[in-house]
Amino acid sequence: MPFRILVVGGGIAGLSAAIALRAPGKDITIFEQSCLLSEIVAAISLQPNASRILRQNWNLDGDLEQANGMIDRGFRIYDTDGTITNTVPLLSKTEYDGDRIMYHRQDLHESLKAAAITAGRGSQSAKVRTSSRVVRCDCEAGVITLESGEDIHADLIVGADGIHSILRDFVLGQKAKPVPTGLSAYLIYSLVGLVPDEKMNEDPDSKQSWVSKGDLTKMLETYRGFPRWVKSILFLASEVGLWQLRDMDPLPTMLPTQGQGASQAVEDAEALGAFFGDMSQKPSLEQIKQGLREVFERRYSRASLIQRYSREAARPATAKGSKEVKLRADEFMD
Repeated sequence: MPFRILVVGGGIAGLSAAIALRAPGKDITIFEQSCLLSEIVAAISLQPNASRILRQNWNLDGDLEQANGMIDRGFRIYDTDGTITNTVPLLSKTEYDGDRIMYHRQDLHESLKAAAITAGRGSQSAKVRTSSRVVRCDCEAGVITLESGEDIHADLIVGADGIHSILRDFVLGQKAKPVPTGLSAYLIYSLVGLVPDEKMNEDPDSKQSWVSKGDLTKMLETYRGFPRWVKSILFLASEVGLWQLRDMDPLPTMLPTQGQGASQAVEDAEALGAFFGDMSQKPSLEQIKQGLREVFERRYSRASLIQRYSREAARPATAKGSKEVKLRADEFMD
């Protein structure tokens, strides 16, 4: 019998899990509640740790060509007068063995989806079921229930359904509520502008997903006190995304301040592939439990560390009442 795997969530995390787990003898189905048509014009970065996995371990060079990624050359930190205070070159950091690459989120998603659903590499393609909302999960029996009432059984269920995860609630046995961090973010292509919630001119509370649109006029009002050279960039925006940044315990979500959200999902997927990839037929319950224990032991400390770094990087760049920039973009990179 085949090894049946269900992935709940058809975003970058879910598609990455399907790609990493693909192998002969596996039957993989991805369940996505949306129809995968709506997306804010937004950029996403894959850090060197993730881009290396996609290219070297998963051999996705050909698939990623269609995503037209742009290699990030480095960071520059400016003060409010427009003076550079810190420069971090990335291309010279050969120890990373990979590049920080910027993609349009939808382009990267389409490339990963194409890789997941295309037969080859010695394995069957994964199946994607859209407009399929999961409402229940029996973690012990290995069963998910869709909004339609359909029950689907599996040997392994992977939760990749984001900060509002339904699977998280069933794993924990209680509802885990995301906690506001006190920061919200405007998103314009690859520009992310963090703003304290009390300084916002619109309410971000209900705007927590990538498909939420902000108000251009209100954004410009929020940044009215910024230098002209900053506002001249913001004036070029044709649309803007808006979401409230939220944190969560005990299972992690990543703030965007390290750009590691998608990259940690790729690492998680690689860990799943490492311990379940060679299983070519239906495993025993003990094999499943042992594999999950191995994944947890390899990933928990690493993911928790990156989560803490992301929280630290969200600190204000200047002390209150001071213009001196304390932020160092490379503080938590190595």
